[in-house]
Amino acid sequence: MKLTLERRIQAFTLLGKELKAISEALGRNKGAAFNRQAVQNLFQAASETPNHNPWFSRDNVIRSFSALAEMLDQGKLEQWIGTYPALASAEPLTRRQVAVIMAGNIPLVGFHDFLCVLMAGNQFLGKLSSQDPKLPLAVGELLTEIEPLFLERIRFSENPISGFDAVIATGSNNSARYFDHYFGKHPHIIRRNRNSLAVLNGNESPEELKLLGEDVFSFFGLGCRNVSKLMVTEGFDISQLEEAWSDWRVISDHHKYFNNYEYFKAIHLVNRTPFLDMGFCLLRQDAALASPVSVVHYEHYPSEELLEQHLERERENIQCIVGRPNTKGTVRVPFGNSQNPGLGDYADGIDTMEFLLNLS
Repeated sequence: MKLTLERRIQAFTLLGKELKAISEALGRNKGAAFNRQAVQNLFQAASETPNHNPWFSRDNVIRSFSALAEMLDQGKLEQWIGTYPALASAEPLTRRQVAVIMAGNIPLVGFHDFLCVLMAGNQFLGKLSSQDPKLPLAVGELLTEIEPLFLERIRFSENPISGFDAVIATGSNNSARYFDHYFGKHPHIIRRNRNSLAVLNGNESPEELKLLGEDVFSFFGLGCRNVSKLMVTEGFDISQLEEAWSDWRVISDHHKYFNNYEYFKAIHLVNRTPFLDMGFCLLRQDAALASPVSVVHYEHYPSEELLEQHLERERENIQCIVGRPNTKGTVRVPFGNSQNPGLGDYADGIDTMEFLLNLS
């Protein structure tokens, strides 16, 4: 029996439904009993994950599972796959083993690579992050229970990996230099540090500014699609964000986040760096795109033309831009949606599926 494209789509569709059921069970904050043992195991792993990595709070695990469940809709999968005619042909003559060096900044951050490798008909070899060693394993176990033909195509390791044909690696700028050295001779995608920003022109509604809080604070701001920098018009009243983001004050109840907030507040006070203290977040005028946890940078732009020139210069450092379309109709991510990418929203703008389909 062949693991046809149709079977692969059906398996991931069912996986999405199970992820939704688990996220709903986690939201009830009670124990749950599932018919499939692998579903129960994933629920258990998700429940215990905050004990291993405090940044992976229950709310953030739920947020991750819910976003993936929405992504793994059969119609969305079929529409996405339909943009790659080569996938509709026969299985590749030579199935490639693709190593994926997984990041661990947010729960299951490497899932899209996992999906692409398997949907392209290849073998997945995952190098687990020490920050997220259990969830990918449990997801892989569940997928193979749904579709046993995936058993020979999925392997995870916490140790150094070898014997692969291509590499997809995600890490910091420092680790990217290491990846370049060790994996440069293989076909590869190597991703480096990127951050996201939001553009505020002063005409945003209170609801849009409130939704922006989701882009800033979800996953404690640790994702590359989290907004770490605001580009605002001259005269924009930055203090209005305090009320717009008031629902996120509860984030300071998390001890690791609050430790960051107190630390950076102390540093700013000692250095006499001007900032706006929101009680759980610091807003600081700074040209840097990246900001530390609990700090959000902002910068004024004098005109839309100069803003676009600035964004173009920073293009290689930006993951996504949140905001309304500009006057030229440039599409931006709607407020509140930075952490809900579509199947075709590839990290760093590199088409992972195209890369995989072109492996020789």
